[in-house]
Amino acid sequence: MAFQPPYSPSLFRKRDNASGASVVAIDNKIEQAMDLVKNHLMYAVREEVEILKEQIRELVEKNSQLERENTLLKTLASPEQLEKFQSCLSPEEPAPESPQVPEAPGGSAV
Repeated sequence: MAFQPPYSPSLFRKRDNASGASVVAIDNKIEQAMDLVKNHLMYAVREEVEILKEQIRELVEKNSQLERENTLLKTLASPEQLEKFQSCLSPEEPAPESPQVPEAPGGSAV
């Protein structure tokens, strides 16, 4: 007696076509989900970039304001006050980014 499979080969081919179609459908769903995730992430990143740009603008503005205030205070301070201030700074704590102060017309640093 010859071995006979419990199914016909044509049935197996149909199952292959059906499973092939389902694989394509699954691939499409995965691609759609990945696109959705990518779009969501891109939106979130753009939003965060805008927030950071605004924070940078605010910090640049605040820095400019403080630099102007610092320059004004240096011009109004007497050389004795500046010397006293410099002596108060400990060597362990360097002055925060102290720019070179241009010499005043009298020859003393301001």
